[in-house]
Amino acid sequence: MLPIDALLPDLQQTLTTQTTVLLQAPPGAGKTTRVPLALMEAPWRQGRKILMLEPRRLAARSAARYMAGQLGEKAGETVGYRTRLDTRVSRQTRIEVVTEGILTRLIQDDPELSEYAAVLFDEFHERSLQADLGLALMRESQQALREDLRLVVMSATLDTAPIARVLGEVPVLTSEGRSYPVETVYRPLPREARLVDQVVAVIREALAEQDGSLLVFLPGAGEIRRVESALRAQLPAGVRLAPLYGNLRNDDQDKAIAPAPAGERKVVLATAIAETSLTIEGIRVVVDSGQQRRAVFDPNSGMSRLVTGRLSKASAEQRRGRAGRVEPGVCYRLWSESDQYGLADFSPPEIAEADLAPLVLELAQWGARSPADLEWIDPPPAAHWQQATTLLQWLDLLHGDGSISDHGKAARRLGLHPRLAHMVLRGRASGLPRLAAELAVLLEERDLLGPRAGADLYLRWQLLRGEARDPRVDSQRLQALKRSVQRLADADDNGRPGHHDIGRLLALAYPDRIGRKRPGAAPRYQLSNGRGAVLQDDDPLAREEWLVAADLDGQARESRIYLAAPVSLSLLEQDLAEHISGYDECLWDDQRGRVVARRQTRLGQLVLAEAVLPNPDAAQVLAGLLAAVRQKGLDSLPWDDSARQLRGRLALLHRLWPETWPAVDDETLLAGLEQWLAPFLVSVSRWAELQKVDLSMALTSALDYGLQAQLPELAPAALTIPTGQSVRLDYNADNGPVLAAKLQALFGWTETPRIARGQVAVVIHLLSPAQRPLAVTSDLSSFWRHGYVDVRKDMRGRYPKHPWPEDPLTAEAKQGTKKQGH
Repeated sequence: MLPIDALLPDLQQTLTTQTTVLLQAPPGAGKTTRVPLALMEAPWRQGRKILMLEPRRLAARSAARYMAGQLGEKAGETVGYRTRLDTRVSRQTRIEVVTEGILTRLIQDDPELSEYAAVLFDEFHERSLQADLGLALMRESQQALREDLRLVVMSATLDTAPIARVLGEVPVLTSEGRSYPVETVYRPLPREARLVDQVVAVIREALAEQDGSLLVFLPGAGEIRRVESALRAQLPAGVRLAPLYGNLRNDDQDKAIAPAPAGERKVVLATAIAETSLTIEGIRVVVDSGQQRRAVFDPNSGMSRLVTGRLSKASAEQRRGRAGRVEPGVCYRLWSESDQYGLADFSPPEIAEADLAPLVLELAQWGARSPADLEWIDPPPAAHWQQATTLLQWLDLLHGDGSISDHGKAARRLGLHPRLAHMVLRGRASGLPRLAAELAVLLEERDLLGPRAGADLYLRWQLLRGEARDPRVDSQRLQALKRSVQRLADADDNGRPGHHDIGRLLALAYPDRIGRKRPGAAPRYQLSNGRGAVLQDDDPLAREEWLVAADLDGQARESRIYLAAPVSLSLLEQDLAEHISGYDECLWDDQRGRVVARRQTRLGQLVLAEAVLPNPDAAQVLAGLLAAVRQKGLDSLPWDDSARQLRGRLALLHRLWPETWPAVDDETLLAGLEQWLAPFLVSVSRWAELQKVDLSMALTSALDYGLQAQLPELAPAALTIPTGQSVRLDYNADNGPVLAAKLQALFGWTETPRIARGQVAVVIHLLSPAQRPLAVTSDLSSFWRHGYVDVRKDMRGRYPKHPWPEDPLTAEAKQGTKKQGH
């Protein structure tokens, strides 16, 4: 008896009158394997099948096998599954467990899903991209085509508020789950300690203090291997190690989730693959590293990078719940109790961080050209959507208006990432159909050999062709890949493909990742997307001048290349001719002190060839001079005091009236050089001549006539003081504008002058006869009444030749001494 069993009658009853249900059940409640079987007898099923979406292949396979076992059958009979590389279904199958992408293809092929009575979304809290897309499409299909179609959204931890915004007021059924308590023990990582060392220490502690098997959560396969290596010689008798991650052989995955032999314990070292859905027998202790690794897409580079960070509270509870499935358990957390309160409530949904190219292509097929055309729990980010659209148009999969092309429709039917589907179709047209299919299958899956084997994709292709062998490669997985190739390849290649043919096809899929080796010994490459990339120094590909990087870690400054192939420039120029453009570029040559023009042939931001232009025209020289200014910065221009003050005056007016007066900050002026500076460089060809340009005139000329007329009134360059002299204002001084004048020259000036229609008070710097500051004020009247008394007392003995009257308000302003007068 599982906890979910008590809720099944309510679920069955609810689905007789409602078509959509949210089902919450904690880990171990049994929702994954009990709910589909319970709905088999529902009268509304009317002979149709039940479809369940499972986020991970291992979980899909495991769930289907378990349900089939409950019926005394094998997977593929009443209960079957479909994954990318492994399918077990038959005519008698009534429950299908499918993985990401398959549901979307089923909906596209038959929007009514006429063969299915219900669609179940398992572990929906993971908020995978395909689950979000599938729910959006299913909701539209349900409302427009299939009012009788049942949707059940299931999860262990579910933030129902955003889902309710899309689904509306639907019933929420909650299972309390098991009542076995789980003790939480905090073992925070000591300062300067390595994660792997702390994990090993806590595993040893748990083995000594607790009974039962352990499930250890680590961020990735690399950490699993390091922990496994460190533990091998330290395990007590009767304890087995069992790694569990996505790239493991199927047999080894099955061993990890099987119960330990009688009288033995096991330590399962797992990634987040074991967080949900899977039932691992005998686990009563969880060791949680507190970290998770996820792919984060960068729309600027078009690449995803793996980010290791802290998990969410929801994930932590999911992992903790694995310890209380069959009896009271213990969860060791490698962070502090206070850190627990700082964790985010939920992990970000994948749609917020993923490559959206597959989603945009699917929606174009559906007829949606904008995210606004569907209801989303969380809408796709605009930058990610735009990047995906641009890529799909580059690959000719979308038209300019965002609608799907015939080429795009053909690509979508292949069920591959759009890049790879485009490569397969173009490979068929170029006489390399089988090679294109093989590369697509290899790249769609995790690397057969891993990063330690070097980056050359040719080695993986040899394994797939059977021309090489490696003990690290799972033979069953290899056979599954070969079956996928047969489904994709519509013909064999004529003759044996060459090494550069692999690079040629990769360039079709990844035109933004074509790399040219930079000068120098290190294997560093400039990519056509503008980013840098690097190979390991000892990688055999490091001597290649041109290559295509199919897999990189996506780091911002310089990505590490994991999979690549060499390519020749002649093939690039032949296959990508329509994307190669010629540019005339002018650069500043500091040594020569003049502009140098050159003609470049580029693919994206990658220079394929260049030649110097001996006699650049005036427009090219001007462009080069402006580029030099941008490179050197505004301070390289001949700013005299008048120009600097003018800029300060304009900056003040922009702060007061930003919609009327232009900004004059560095960024704005550099961006607008063509408008305000270029007209004054018409006859300039060298930097020395540029230093004679009148910047005051350039800035003033950029203003329209009305603003030029208002400038002296609103922000005067100088003010007339009581002596009749004109004194310059300093608009660039701290707290400016500042007027600095001898104190005696301001006698009789009772009020502080104001500018900008009275909005700004001028700051007065009152100077001694020796031009040293005596006082600073923006309230001259108050100074005469209060501050002047003390200044007069201190200064009259020091400067007896200068007037220090008792009443400065009625005294005559003087610039010189008593005898000199004015």
